[in-house]
Amino acid sequence: MQAAKKIMKVFVTRRLPQEGMKILSAAPECEVSVWDSDEPVPREELLKGVQKAHGLVCLLPDKIDAEVLDAAGPNLKVISTMSVGFDHMALDEIKKRGIRVGYTPDVLTDATAELTVALLLATARRLPEGVEEVKNGGWSSWKPLWLCGYGLSGSTVGVIGLGRIGLAIAQRLMPFGVKRLLYSGRTAKPHAAEVKGEFVPMDTLVSQSDFIVVSCSLTPETQGLCDKAFFSKMKKTAVFINSSRGAVVNQEDLFEALSSGQIAAAGLDVTTPEPLPTNHPLLTLKNCAPPTPQEASCQPW
Repeated sequence: MQAAKKIMKVFVTRRLPQEGMKILSAAPECEVSVWDSDEPVPREELLKGVQKAHGLVCLLPDKIDAEVLDAAGPNLKVISTMSVGFDHMALDEIKKRGIRVGYTPDVLTDATAELTVALLLATARRLPEGVEEVKNGGWSSWKPLWLCGYGLSGSTVGVIGLGRIGLAIAQRLMPFGVKRLLYSGRTAKPHAAEVKGEFVPMDTLVSQSDFIVVSCSLTPETQGLCDKAFFSKMKKTAVFINSSRGAVVNQEDLFEALSSGQIAAAGLDVTTPEPLPTNHPLLTLKNCAPPTPQEASCQPW
């Protein structure tokens, strides 16, 4: 019996988990081509690999813009991204060409929420700083207030973006004895009642919160949202956590706020770029916890 003819070319921009590759490879009509690496596909290889492709499987670091779509040509009908976010794709161009888009909106909700809470607790209780003191011999004897951090019990937590992930974060924080849960966003959320959330203006959230968690989407309105003016309104004892996108934060302004004592500490699940260069100023600060590989692999992509 003659084998089925391969009629559709699919280009995959990264080495995927075996389960996914098995499904693609088993489709008799698909000719699958893969950038077989755990590292992002170089731009020139992406432009080459996508030529005449009918389908494209990509990840968040892959910029899918008009140049890529032009390189693919009119055959391209489907783009699937292994991510929750899709700001790496030129959606207007994609819609104009009638290309369908698939994404994975709920796969990392629990993981992102758990890692955000872990990052908040580690930052507030100064765990990374304590580990370094143990390693470098700074731990000599018991000192009553040495490495004291900030507790959640009786605190006010502000969540910027109480969507699916923001709600999951809030649900995990409330059992720690949080007194008030404030949130800001475009509109009030009916599901906020689950965590007794109070919908407040951004300025109110920033000025009254002991902990601020950023979990909003990256949009033109939120890009650079957390800047000098934002940090100047925070309490000096407040802890800032970003598990949204690196571009939501002006990192130079964050460095200034942390180094000057304008705010107490920051925990960053995301940065720009990722990973941060080893000589980046934020990495010199004791009161800034940068992303770890575990967090980077469970971002709200």
